Amino acid sequence: MDRLRVLTLNIWNKQGGWPERLPLIRRELEALAPDVVGLQEVLHLDSEAQPIENDQAREIARDLGYYTAFGPAWELGGGLKFGNAVLSRFPIVAANNFPLPGEAGEETRALLHAELDAPCGRIPVFVTHLNWQLHHGFVRERQVMFLVEKVKELAPVTVEGFPPILLGDFNAEPDSDEIRFLKGWTTRLGKSVYFADCFGVAGDGSPGFTYARSNRFAARACEPNRRIDYIFVRGPDRKLRGEPLTARVAFNTPQGDIFPTDHYGVYAEIQAAPRAL
Repeated sequence: MDRLRVLTLNIWNKQGGWPERLPLIRRELEALAPDVVGLQEVLHLDSEAQPIENDQAREIARDLGYYTAFGPAWELGGGLKFGNAVLSRFPIVAANNFPLPGEAGEETRALLHAELDAPCGRIPVFVTHLNWQLHHGFVRERQVMFLVEKVKELAPVTVEGFPPILLGDFNAEPDSDEIRFLKGWTTRLGKSVYFADCFGVAGDGSPGFTYARSNRFAARACEPNRRIDYIFVRGPDRKLRGEPLTARVAFNTPQGDIFPTDHYGVYAEIQAAPRAL
């Protein structure tokens, strides 16, 4: 394989009429056919029977050829959990979940790590969902620092290792301090990193809003149009693996007045095979 197709999407748990939204999500997922998908706001209910409807990731992936992994971020009670998930065309050979730092009394967040056994090698994938409040940039900064250290620990820079992919709902605009840090535009506590923002590098030059008033579900929040959902990759490496090739906003077309979710998704294609300079 010469390129890896990646998608991130906040599915908005089961709000807004899940029975009507689920077919729209599945239809576009089937059309795009991404190799790797990061989902946020996924609901998972622990029970003895474990029917597929108890896990939104499995419900979305049904009969589409994906392996799934779920990582809880918030315990809602009665065995119901809210968190992140990975869908993968390739076997998931390892999965770990880590709580993110946050504020007492607020919703809790997490970072899901999955290692995929792909034809281009083992791919480290990280899916997250940061604090949502507009005034919680200081919390998101702590969360970003945590996830950067965790990516460094679990996917260290090596000659052979595939560049890690970091995706999710960051609830922060491209010029916020937390995103500027990830892109290498600023330092924090004497540290700096570089992750390529796939839409910023290989998008169409538009604002790429993913939480927008053009979506009637998002319009209810009366928040400004923002680009807050991202696919990052630490790369390219010396073989040009990890180079963003193309990126676009997805899941932005309604059926009637029903949108797939309250967020638009981001789809990107990333260089997967070594390429000569």
